[in-house]
Amino acid sequence: MNRRRTPRRISHSQRRDAPEGEEWRQRNQEQWRGRSKAQGRETVENERHQQQGKETVPRGACQTMCPARELRDREAQNRLHRFEMLAGTERDRRPRGDPLRAVKEYSRPAAGKDSTNPADLRPPAVLLKTVSYLIDDIAASPHLHPWTEVYSFVFDRLRSVKQDMIIQRMSGLNCVAILERTVRFLIYASYRLCGEPLRLYDPCINDTHLQENLSWLLDCYATLTEPHPNQEEFQALGLLYNLGSSRATQHIMELPERLRSSPAITLALSINRAFLERNPVCLLRLAQRLNFLQSCALHRHLMACRRDLLLIYSHGYNSRSCRFPLDRLAQLLSLDTSLTARLCQAYGLEVNPDNQVVFSKAAFTDPEQGKLYCNLYHNIVAEKQRGLTIENIIHGCS
Repeated sequence: MNRRRTPRRISHSQRRDAPEGEEWRQRNQEQWRGRSKAQGRETVENERHQQQGKETVPRGACQTMCPARELRDREAQNRLHRFEMLAGTERDRRPRGDPLRAVKEYSRPAAGKDSTNPADLRPPAVLLKTVSYLIDDIAASPHLHPWTEVYSFVFDRLRSVKQDMIIQRMSGLNCVAILERTVRFLIYASYRLCGEPLRLYDPCINDTHLQENLSWLLDCYATLTEPHPNQEEFQALGLLYNLGSSRATQHIMELPERLRSSPAITLALSINRAFLERNPVCLLRLAQRLNFLQSCALHRHLMACRRDLLLIYSHGYNSRSCRFPLDRLAQLLSLDTSLTARLCQAYGLEVNPDNQVVFSKAAFTDPEQGKLYCNLYHNIVAEKQRGLTIENIIHGCS
């Protein structure tokens, strides 16, 4: 019986024209050396590209609040703001710009426009000086009015500051200092300009920029190696401004225990809990303990809170023979008696000649949109501003 003979295995060294064992090992080593050199060259190349990437981040070289080229262009185009004009030239056909008062304006990114020119970018120290000027000499000036125009100017120039910060990928303590002042300014403006016509102040635009700056600031806190002295303040402000937000609440609950248990954040959490539980009496009582800027952050929720209180009482005291003292209701709402009576009437509730409120769930109605002005009921916030200047408020010296 014929058996198929299995082919004999031939080693590499036994093949025809195969190199000897020592020669094969040498050739193999050379191949590996060549591969290692190629990998080394690739690593060096990657490091060089990374270094070039770092070097491509533009660094500002402009040492003035407004680049000289922009100031010349705006003078020629008659686009200077009256806050930037050189004294004595305001009535000229083409007023001249004051280099000490002119501030770089915000410009939208456009195709073909180089926004990374170092001569047009202000370094961090100049940006911080610019923000201080906008606060101390413009926003807090007793001579510049109306404040809606002051706000419009400062708001635009702060957007320009933020634009320079983003282009330079700014971080660190100067970045934090600028963002803190910007957030305080926008929170204060949301209270002070509440109820102004949309053509003068748009609360939605203000809110959008406030949220962006606040988010960036909280991210900066998260990357700092050491706790920042103002972190407690702004974590609490973020929660009070975004009362009832699950995202804001989760962010606070993820903070370290040492920070979460601080007095300002503990109070903000208690107010947030009362808001979520729809307990307006507790919320308004806790709000009395807030400082001025915290009250500014909370104020946009106060009308909804007072509405809830009147609605709850309209159901709880719904009786023909039941009367509720107006002065007691004023204490609960943190309003004076005249404003309390006006608020009750706006919601369809009767206030009799004996200064008593007649609650009725059938009579309770929401006023028409635009008929209820939030700024008329700001006294819970306004009372806390006594003795505080705008510099104190925005620089955090309250």
